[in-house]
Amino acid sequence: MTMFAMVPSTTPHPQLLRATLIVTGAMALAALPFALSSFSISLLNLVGIYALAALGLTLITGSGGVTSFAQAAFMGIGAYTSAYMTLRLGLSVWIGLCAALLLVGLCAALMGAVTLHLGGHYLPITTLAWAVAAYMLFGNLTDLGAHSGIGDIAPVSFFGILLDRPERAFYLVWGVLVLALIGASNLLSSRQGRAISALRGGALLAESLGVNPFRVRLLLFVLAAELAAFAGWLFAHTQSFVSPSSFDLNTGLQILLMSVLGGIGNVLGAVIGSAAVTLGRNAIQDLLPGLGLNAGTLEIIVFGVVFILLVHYFPRGLSPIIEKLLPAPSGDDLRIIDKDERLAFSRATRLEDERISVLSLRGIGKHFGGLAAVDDLSFEMRPRSIMALIGPNGAGKSTTFDLISGLKIPSSGSVTFLGQTTTGKPAYTLIRRGLSRTFQHVKLRPKASLIDNVMMGAHWRMRAGFVAGLLRLDRAEEHEYRRVAMLALKEIGMDENPLALAGNLALGPQRLLEIARALASDPVLIVLDEPAAGLRSQEKQALAKLLRHLRSQGLSILMVEHDMEFVMGLADDIVVLDFGRRLAAGNPTEIRNDPRVQEAYLGGAE
Repeated sequence: MTMFAMVPSTTPHPQLLRATLIVTGAMALAALPFALSSFSISLLNLVGIYALAALGLTLITGSGGVTSFAQAAFMGIGAYTSAYMTLRLGLSVWIGLCAALLLVGLCAALMGAVTLHLGGHYLPITTLAWAVAAYMLFGNLTDLGAHSGIGDIAPVSFFGILLDRPERAFYLVWGVLVLALIGASNLLSSRQGRAISALRGGALLAESLGVNPFRVRLLLFVLAAELAAFAGWLFAHTQSFVSPSSFDLNTGLQILLMSVLGGIGNVLGAVIGSAAVTLGRNAIQDLLPGLGLNAGTLEIIVFGVVFILLVHYFPRGLSPIIEKLLPAPSGDDLRIIDKDERLAFSRATRLEDERISVLSLRGIGKHFGGLAAVDDLSFEMRPRSIMALIGPNGAGKSTTFDLISGLKIPSSGSVTFLGQTTTGKPAYTLIRRGLSRTFQHVKLRPKASLIDNVMMGAHWRMRAGFVAGLLRLDRAEEHEYRRVAMLALKEIGMDENPLALAGNLALGPQRLLEIARALASDPVLIVLDEPAAGLRSQEKQALAKLLRHLRSQGLSILMVEHDMEFVMGLADDIVVLDFGRRLAAGNPTEIRNDPRVQEAYLGGAE
């Protein structure tokens, strides 16, 4: 018996509708070379080539939050490498492709290793400098034709068929693009795709979920560069000519423009944006001379005005307009848990020795110059208990949480979790040990569904990598952990509409959703940063009921909270901080009656 009732429907199944639309679109695409002129097909080939490069930018910028101007440079390296090997060395175009992918991959890995540690505006500036340097390099190497470029590049031969005409090359260009779009879509709906999405929420969110931000950014950067290299290879062997001006800074900005206009972070946006820019510029070039106007500078002005208007009226790009025409997922595949099934906390229940401390802080301190945010702080936390850290603003509670969760390195002392020292360990390793956390300011991916947000918590438990995600080899694992995510949503009473967007929830449900995400990691200890902040009375009661239930299931809970009524009615143990030092520790009755606490925090002793 499932927890959802199956309701008969006379409307076509959304998946069937999507499949029908895909097949119809593929047939229409295959028929285009028979219906359009050779010039129109040449334009569509350019649309496909630039869409491939823009797809890489969509992945790294739109989904990963890393802005890069280097796509045109990588495209140029791929084009020139293959052109040189086929024209100068007489090798096969397929060997040229392998060489282009290898060289671009190495360049991207080296560049990423150096630059992806940089934050803020430094990374975009670095990639901008790389784009300019690549353009200067292409123009000054005589073996590459310098600024005159290289011509008479051999076309691709595919199973003995020479793709020397636009109509023939069309199937190669768009075949590669369709495969890339499918792979990108698969990737974004996989474990690695959720890690990429977490990067847009900031490094703190990503690390708290067990994601190594640098590793994911580097892999994503290399993947985007390889897509650009493939686009450059296609450009060289379909256009039969390359020159530095084909891959200059203007081209890089144009690719970025395609991504923004199509819809950054949406795989369809790469195609829509490329079509809008490529075909739009061609239309303007045809229109202006017909009106008796100079098509030079005026072309740039007209195109710029049109772009500004489109961004103003469609800030999310053009792809959401297309998405609205597609049927939404039905959610039938989420009806996968039984009515009486509950989430298992295997690591917490294996903690049989209740005498061991779940968490131990010994003389821990954190200094910022001459300021001691935390000073010689020590306490221990019992298993299967709820402990609260309280204190006035500036007492050092948030800093203590950051020291416990690995986001800051202590200046002195040590943190021990389940008997193992975690001092100085990267934050993304602690969730593997059993520590999961929420944030004072809710950190969710608002455009992702409830179930996708919760599945981010299971990232460390899953094993699928980039290749498995691209090729959709991770379906069994995805199905298993979608069940885990549904059970976590059931724990917080939000399993009825798992495909709803997280950003549409009120603050109370969003805080519960963060807890569900933490539960999906199979934690031993959950660290909650002001979980009751901003909640109404009924929401606080529901939260307290949930936390008591989780304690009864064997979990340990450490929280920072300012609501004293909430804390006193819930916590087993309380530690009071004042100016970074421990002022008092005990059960709620002892803390309520402690004169020092009354004086420092509760308004003074009677």
